[in-house]
Amino acid sequence: MTESLKHDELPLPEYDHIPLGMLGGRIAPLDAEGVGQLLDYEREHGNRLPIVQILEHRIEALQNGAESSGTITDAFPEMSQGQAGSQVTPATSGPVINPPSHGDPTNPAQPR
Repeated sequence: MTESLKHDELPLPEYDHIPLGMLGGRIAPLDAEGVGQLLDYEREHGNRLPIVQILEHRIEALQNGAESSGTITDAFPEMSQGQAGSQVTPATSGPVINPPSHGDPTNPAQPR
């Protein structure tokens, strides 16, 4: 085991906000030491079983000859660029759709 790091010192930016389904791909660039640091941090803080299992399996794979691949990027690059809210403008929005005069056929509370 390696010494546990503080959140800001972790080898993966925004580790706590990575969805479970994306974690495997996000840890691919890390070596066994980096994944071990995340594992120690996880055990001390959240100790979430699915996360611990993913990290343990990755360490095992690296010890059995798997290689690190890819690069480490921000977990959510769209958030780091300061883009917030919808990008819809009047020029990009769809046409106005009015309900039929007899009501909305998908609303069971309205008579047809």
